[in-house]
Amino acid sequence: MAVYEDWSTERAAQVIAEHKHLDGATMPILHAMQETFGFVPDPVVPMIAETLNLSRAEVYGVLTFYHDFRREPPGRTVVKLCAAEACQSMGSTALTAHAEEKLGVSMGETSADGRVTLEPIYCLGLCACAPSALVDGQLVGRLDRATLDEIAECVAAGKHFGEV
Repeated sequence: MAVYEDWSTERAAQVIAEHKHLDGATMPILHAMQETFGFVPDPVVPMIAETLNLSRAEVYGVLTFYHDFRREPPGRTVVKLCAAEACQSMGSTALTAHAEEKLGVSMGETSADGRVTLEPIYCLGLCACAPSALVDGQLVGRLDRATLDEIAECVAAGKHFGEV
C-alpha cells in the first residue's frame, strides 16, 4: 500500500520548483504530483500553468489526456488490470467482472470506504504471462480468479497483496 502526503500548496510548489527546469516539464511535474499526493489535485493546474508560462487549458489537456493520472485520491490499495489485447485474448474481460464483484467496486472507481481503487492499464509488458495486473506496484502474471480472490482478501484485511 502506497503512502502519500496530504495535499498542501506549499508542498506542491516545492514539487513544481524541483522539476520546472526539465525539458517538457509538464509531464514530469504531473507524475511527481501523483507520486507525492497519490493524485493530481485540481488546484495544482493553475500553479503549473503559471510556473511554466502555459495556459490552464494546456496543463488540463495534458492531465486529462493521459488515463494514468488520477484527479481524485486513490484507495489504500490500487489494483490495475491489464486491458491490452494479449490479456483480453487470455480472459481479462471475465477477470475484470470477477474483480469488480469481489472488490465491490467498478472499473475506474474507488470504493466508498477508500479501501481499493480498480483501474485499467494498457500493457504491462507481461504478454507472455497474460492476463496480468499491477497491485500496489507489484506485477502479477498469469492472473486468475483464485489470485483475484486472494487480492480481495488482502484488501479486506488491510494488508499488502501476498501478506494473507
